Amino acid sequence: MYKSIKVKYNTEVISEMKKQFGFKSALQVPKIEKVVINSGIGKFIKDSSLVDDVKNAITVIASQKPVMVKAKKSIAGFKIREGQEVGIRVTLRGKRKWDFIEKLVNSAIPRVRDFRGIKESAVDSNGNFNFGIKEHTIFPEIMPENVKNVVGFQVNITTTAKNQEEGLALFRLLGFPLVKKI
Repeated sequence: MYKSIKVKYNTEVISEMKKQFGFKSALQVPKIEKVVINSGIGKFIKDSSLVDDVKNAITVIASQKPVMVKAKKSIAGFKIREGQEVGIRVTLRGKRKWDFIEKLVNSAIPRVRDFRGIKESAVDSNGNFNFGIKEHTIFPEIMPENVKNVVGFQVNITTTAKNQEEGLALFRLLGFPLVKKI
């Protein structure tokens, strides 16, 4: 029988993490706070229609309208001025957060070509998960035949884990395909 990731977290992950780390209460178990999706639009800055395509793709993937991110400093080498829009970001919480994680683990990641698992280094020392996606076409909502430009973006999943060990255990129990370093 199929379980959603949120149901799996509430029924299996909490009890397993309590056993594994000796937590006394379910409130001590690390939980996912938010998911942040961000994409740089540096190469599309000159053409506003391409920026709109990127914005629409992220809106479809995240089910939420993204915000434009402005440059904090001017960098002459990158031809960026302070205040210029250089990225797109969306923060997911609540139900949308769980829906996106479900889609990422069960639909998108298995569609990556030549996929061999996610390295453990994707979970940082604070237990947060950081993963780069090179092609947005791996998501089932995106029709590859309608795509003009392939967009890459970063997915950051913030947790309340205290260290990398807790973060790795949380993501493994949730079903993320993490592999040990070789």
